[in-house]
Amino acid sequence: MKRILMMVLRNFYMVPYGWIRLCYRAAHVDKYTEEDMYAFLKWIDVRANRGGNVHIDTHGTENIPDKDGFMFYPNHQGLYDVLAVIEASPRPFSVVAKKEIAKIPFLKQIFACVRAYMLDRDDVRQAMQVIINVAKEVKSGRNYLIFAEGTRSKNGNRLGKFKGGSFKAATKAQCPIVPVALIDAFKPFDANTIKPVTVQVHFLEPLLYEEYKDMKTTEIAALVEERIQKKIDENMMQ
Repeated sequence: MKRILMMVLRNFYMVPYGWIRLCYRAAHVDKYTEEDMYAFLKWIDVRANRGGNVHIDTHGTENIPDKDGFMFYPNHQGLYDVLAVIEASPRPFSVVAKKEIAKIPFLKQIFACVRAYMLDRDDVRQAMQVIINVAKEVKSGRNYLIFAEGTRSKNGNRLGKFKGGSFKAATKAQCPIVPVALIDAFKPFDANTIKPVTVQVHFLEPLLYEEYKDMKTTEIAALVEERIQKKIDENMMQ
């Protein structure tokens, strides 16, 4: 929380203005295009990162499909993850997140702005409806981000097990799957320090529908998990 406080203090003159605009947009999402809303969120995100001594080291943006209607599947390290991908990705995307996150100020407003779906993991029917809705939206040209681990890893840069069910939306949408390797994304909010930190975001080569259409979702999950962990390991050794 020290870093969050530093983000606020170093942007002291911007915070009231930015917070009012963020809350207004969160309450009036229909007034803005997705591109305009995403540009606004990046504006907030970049200034918060600079104030908090967080540097985003981005790699592989050329792997993001040219055509919208794809899904990001990053590893999940902490509350900061989505903010790292927002600064790194030049393309707008929405999010599927667990409903508990919707109670956290700032993240609540950001998820409202991107029209995110809040998943109730205890309600199977609601979770299935979210999958159906996301698949329809991806088919229509929206991009989404889902954390396939379901919950954040407690082991730093070691991944938790990717769950096959997280890939049902992608298989229904028949869309490109873009693995995203996050390195040290747990440090900005989960480490009790304000020292400068670099978060690496690696967009990996997409997995196209033709490549995974005959695979089980558990097999897709294992493949994406393997590719992300390999990329993390390669960069941790440097």
